[in-house]
Amino acid sequence: MIAETVCSAVSAAGLGIAAITAYRRRFLTAARIAAYALVPVGLVMTGIVDWLADTAFSPMAWAGFGVLGASWLLFATTRTVERRRGGTRKERKAARAAARREAVAPTASAPSLGASSRPAAGSASRSEDDFSDIEAILKKHGI
Repeated sequence: MIAETVCSAVSAAGLGIAAITAYRRRFLTAARIAAYALVPVGLVMTGIVDWLADTAFSPMAWAGFGVLGASWLLFATTRTVERRRGGTRKERKAARAAARREAVAPTASAPSLGASSRPAAGSASRSEDDFSDIEAILKKHGI
């Protein structure tokens, strides 16, 4: 009963403001204010206000909202865990099987061209230069 009275008063005040706005020749704004002012009365007439009032003061409704919240939390948590693990169980199993099939044999990592003495000598001198640079940097920092 109180909700209907409050909604009616809000609508009456809104329609009064719309009338004043129309008197000032701002008809588009007045029409928009009147539309907003009629919403509370429309909600009362359709019964939505009674339903909301019954829901707001019902412990069973709040328990239902709590259950819905817990459900949403579980969905979000499982989705996050699934993304971190890389998909569902079937997807992970298929990925492992594909990785085993595509695995490279250990001997395949050796160069396919014949070994020559020239690159080995060049790489040895390059690695010594690289280590000397690293030693210089470490000495510079006192390590």
